[in-house]
Amino acid sequence: MTVKRKPKLAVWKFASCDGCQLSLLDCEDDLLTVANEIEIANFPEATRAVIKGPYDLSLVEGSITTPRDAERIVKIRRQSKYLVTIGACATAGGIQALRNFKDVKDFISIVYANPEYIDTLKKSTPIADHISVDFELRGCPINKYQLVEVINAFLNHRKPAISPHSTCVECKLNGTVCVMVAQGTPCLGPVTHAGCGAICPSYNRGCYGCYGPMETPNTKALSRRWQDLGVEKPDLVRAFRGFNAWADPFRKESESHE
Repeated sequence: MTVKRKPKLAVWKFASCDGCQLSLLDCEDDLLTVANEIEIANFPEATRAVIKGPYDLSLVEGSITTPRDAERIVKIRRQSKYLVTIGACATAGGIQALRNFKDVKDFISIVYANPEYIDTLKKSTPIADHISVDFELRGCPINKYQLVEVINAFLNHRKPAISPHSTCVECKLNGTVCVMVAQGTPCLGPVTHAGCGAICPSYNRGCYGCYGPMETPNTKALSRRWQDLGVEKPDLVRAFRGFNAWADPFRKESESHE
């Protein structure tokens, strides 16, 4: 009797807080079901056991910030049949990409007692800037149920059913009154990718853009609306420079107000 080989899963970390990897561990019962279908071959956050590649599916968290990491991600791509980036750091450079708008040497000299020992790149960049990526799962952190859906889609050889619409649609689905229309609260929901379930608007707060830009964001129109609400240009710059500051639509919009 031929025993079917389980697909090998590897989880990799670059510059990040580990929050997206923890989202996988937070899947609990769902993770047990997934574990029955795949072989967790490389996941330092969960186990010290390491099985050599090649790997059928690699999940990559974190941005590229050092020359060594730029080399390592290329090697990981070569070992991976499919590679999925998870979280704002991996898909948009993360909060650490705020350094991209300044000279990184200025920060190094302030933070480190011996800056001459620091070997870093000028910018924090997403994984897709260095290699080809098969799918990007956004969020800071990612939605654990969306992660399970991505793994399920891989196991069943189909495209992940991740909605491309904005956070506004989630508000409508939840029956949440629009905080920007009803209360005049600045909100990034109209240009932000869905995924969190519109948590902030449900608590009468504007969206902070944790899931990055949706597929066709009209950032200019949103900025005009914010200005009508009395938001000044420096605050617009800060609003678009959050967890996904280096995502192209957010970066360009923030730069247009400097």
